[in-house]
Amino acid sequence: MTNTNIQFNSEIWQEGDKFVAYAPQLDISSCGETVERARANLTEAIELFFEEAEKLGTLGSILKESGFIFDHFWQAPEIIAYEKMKLAI
Repeated sequence: MTNTNIQFNSEIWQEGDKFVAYAPQLDISSCGETVERARANLTEAIELFFEEAEKLGTLGSILKESGFIFDHFWQAPEIIAYEKMKLAI
């Protein structure tokens, strides 16, 4: 992979005895026994995804379609709000 940096957002939550790490702009997730392991597994999953996308020549277009902007490094779209919402169903 070319030597460039990417900044992305991640969310981590607990499901039972596992922790789930998710990068919403990339729609990639992973999990682990600890927060640190879930974070490391997410990083590895994203790196593997990027390596394959670069091999296919689609990495730049995938990032642009996901709202990333390149200005010295790839930057994720800014999250305007993060809210827990409630809806009666």
